[in-house]
Amino acid sequence: MKDRLTERFCRYVRVHTSSDENSTTQPSTERQFDLAELLVKEMHEIGISDAAVDEKCNVTGHIPACEGCENAPAIGFIAHLDTVSDFCSRGTVPVLHYDYDGGDITLSESGRVLSPSEFPELYELKGRTVITSDGITVLGADDKAGIAEIITMADEIIKNDIPHGRICIAFTPDEEIGGGAQTLDLEAFGADFAFTADGDTEGTIEYENFNACSASVVFTGVNVHPGSAKDVMVNAACAAAEFNSMLPETETPRNTEGYEGFYHLVSMSGAVESAKLYYIVRDHDELKFAERKKVLNDIASELNGKYGDGTVKIEIKDSYRNMIEKIRPHMHLIEHAKEAIIKTGLVPSVKPVRGGTDGAQLSFRGLPCPNLGTGGHAFHGPYEYISVEGMESAAQILINIASGYAGFSPEEQRK
Repeated sequence: MKDRLTERFCRYVRVHTSSDENSTTQPSTERQFDLAELLVKEMHEIGISDAAVDEKCNVTGHIPACEGCENAPAIGFIAHLDTVSDFCSRGTVPVLHYDYDGGDITLSESGRVLSPSEFPELYELKGRTVITSDGITVLGADDKAGIAEIITMADEIIKNDIPHGRICIAFTPDEEIGGGAQTLDLEAFGADFAFTADGDTEGTIEYENFNACSASVVFTGVNVHPGSAKDVMVNAACAAAEFNSMLPETETPRNTEGYEGFYHLVSMSGAVESAKLYYIVRDHDELKFAERKKVLNDIASELNGKYGDGTVKIEIKDSYRNMIEKIRPHMHLIEHAKEAIIKTGLVPSVKPVRGGTDGAQLSFRGLPCPNLGTGGHAFHGPYEYISVEGMESAAQILINIASGYAGFSPEEQRK
């Protein structure tokens, strides 16, 4: 299994599939079809006869339940086709580092060095085969590792006649820009429950994500000659700086972890006559999330009182919600995942997602969908890396989940 999994992963990352946050179409880039069509062909070759890609670049396929498992719930496994656009001007050149010695890894001719002093998870991978890019692009383990693990899981189950209920597989586009799961036809997909394979360390389970919104804050100033500006000039750029200074200094991404939320200033622009701040705001707790939005509105009101109505206009848009409320009624998903991980010889690690996942969107669309680790690290940059052994464990976990649900009854689902 290890060799086939490695070969698949390296083949997939060579395909350029970055999405485009400025596009208004789905998929946001036509190049995602290149990987989609390759996967359909491979799924046919391993015995998934109904594999197909639709006009929105959603790849789907199904493995029928084996004899005696027809009443088991249909379990879905989902990963995404796209990579981020940063550090992704072309397909990846994967580099395998065999029997990793625990030291620094020079990323080919890029001049970059992957060091355990900066990425301490590397210490745990000593002796393994580590895969990186050449340092020019992202590796693409997010989420081509998930794709390779799902395809390998399906191949192993079919070849070895491992007991299973109906298995539903999907690979979606544009996850990195928040659009992938919106057009997946859930009725045709046919899963009762699902898992995304889109996390980091193998053995990780994630079923809590941030509540999220964006805040666009526009400042309108009054620009007059500075020599006669007393009590008249309103400097929009200064008002924007004042707005940001009124937010809690310690509640930024740099200063938070775990379940702690934040305000993140993403971009800023401005001059005397006009300025703009753009934030993303995150919190796992729904009440604290609502309070964060109130803080933003209160600051805007205070500055309008100080400088005049209309000086500050704020627009807050909700992005996604914490999936935990949709997972709580189906905690068998988490228990099955834990059992599958233990059976693989690992210790389950349950942690919150400090971001969002396709699983959150799918959960709120009616398909409960926690997230599982794929073995990758340092996503979204040129230092991204993964180990072959980590991917192998992640693929085995998927096999264990699929086989574990084979005898799961409808009555147990309702508990």
